Amino acid sequence: MQGYLNVLILLVCVFWCSFNADARTRKLTSTNSFLVGNYGARADGRTDDSQAFMKAWKAACASSGDVTVVIPQGTYYLGPVKFTGPCKNVHTITVNLQGTLKASTDLNKYDSGDDWVEFKFINGLRLTGGGTFDGQGSSAWGNAQCPKNKNCKSVMFVNLNDTIIYGMNSVNPKFFHIGVLQSNNFYASEMYIEASEDSPNTDGIHIERSSGVTIHDVFIGTGDDCISIGQGSIDILISNVTCGPGHGISVGSLGKYPNEEDVRGLVVRDSTIINTMNGVRIKTWQNSPSSSSATNITFENIIMKNVNNPIIIDQTYCPENLCDGETVPSRVSISDVYFKEINGTSVSQVAVTLNCSQGTPCQNIHLEDILLKYVGEELPTAVCAYADTYFSSPMLPLPCN
Repeated sequence: MQGYLNVLILLVCVFWCSFNADARTRKLTSTNSFLVGNYGARADGRTDDSQAFMKAWKAACASSGDVTVVIPQGTYYLGPVKFTGPCKNVHTITVNLQGTLKASTDLNKYDSGDDWVEFKFINGLRLTGGGTFDGQGSSAWGNAQCPKNKNCKSVMFVNLNDTIIYGMNSVNPKFFHIGVLQSNNFYASEMYIEASEDSPNTDGIHIERSSGVTIHDVFIGTGDDCISIGQGSIDILISNVTCGPGHGISVGSLGKYPNEEDVRGLVVRDSTIINTMNGVRIKTWQNSPSSSSATNITFENIIMKNVNNPIIIDQTYCPENLCDGETVPSRVSISDVYFKEINGTSVSQVAVTLNCSQGTPCQNIHLEDILLKYVGEELPTAVCAYADTYFSSPMLPLPCN
C-alpha cells in the first residue's frame, strides 16, 4: 500500500512538473519569443522570406516586456525589409540572428531608395546571435545604380535609442555595410565585416548625426573606409579595431552639403591598421558651402603596418573632380586634434600630411610620440600647410614647419 502511494505521489509530481514546464514553454513561445519559422520563413536560400520576417517582427513589436525575434540557423533570402517601431509596450526587443540573411540581387527592388535591412524608431534594440548579413554585393559592384544613387546600404540603424549589437557579421554589401544615423547610446562589439579590397563604396561602419556611440572589438576589411564619422557625430569612442584592407578610419568627408552639423568628442584608440590607403584621416570638401567644425578629436595608441598615408588631414578633398574646378577654401574649422602614440611603417615617404584650409587654418594640432618608418631607404617626411601644430618627442618623421 505504501509503495502504491509512493508511485502515485511520484506520478502526480511528474505530471505537475511537466505541466508547469510546458506552461512555461508555451508562455515563452507565445508571449516572449517569436520564431520566424512559425510565420512562414522557409530558410532554403531561394524562397523570399521577407513577409515572414515582417510578420514575426510586427507580432513581437505589438507584444510587451522583453521580447525576442528568433532567426535560427539556415539561409534566408530577403528583399528590402524595414523593422520599424515604435514598439510602445516593449522594454527591449532582441533579434537573435543565428542564420545567414542573403540580400536580393534584383536591383529593381532598390529603385525607390530602399536600403536592404533597416531598423528604425526603436528603443532598446538588441542584435545578437553571431549571424551573418550577406549583401551579395558582386551583383551591384559593376552596376552604377547602387553606388551613384546611394541606395542598397546593407544594414541601417536609424533613429534608435539604447541599442546593443553583440556578435554580428556583414559580408559583401552592395554599398555601405552598416550605417548608424540619428541614434543615441549605441554600443556595438564582436563584429566581423568583410568585402574585397576592390569593392566600391563599401564603408564598414558609417556614423552620422548620432551621439554616445561606442564601437569596440571589431575586424573590418573592405573596399573603402573601415569606419567613417560623418557630420553631427558627438561623443564617439572607437577602440580595439583591426582595419585592413580599406581606406583607414576617417572623419568625413565633411562640408559637402549646406548647414552640416559639427563633429566633436571623438576618440579612436588601441587599434591596428594594416595595408590600407590611409591610416587615420580627417577630410573636408574644398568648396564647402557653409561653415561647420570638427573639434576635440584624439587618435591614440595605433599601430600602422604598411599604410600609405598613416596620418593625414586633407581639406582639399574633391574626388572625381566634383568641384568643377572651384578653388574655394574649405570652411570647415578643424581644431584641438591629438595624434598620440602612433607607430609603425609607412608605404609613402610622406608619413604625415597636414593639408589644412587656407581660409580656415587648423588650430591646436598636437603630434606626440609618433614613430613612423618609411619602408624605403630614405627618411620619412612630414608636410604641413596652414596648420597651427605642436610636436612632442619622440617624433619620426621630423616636424614640419
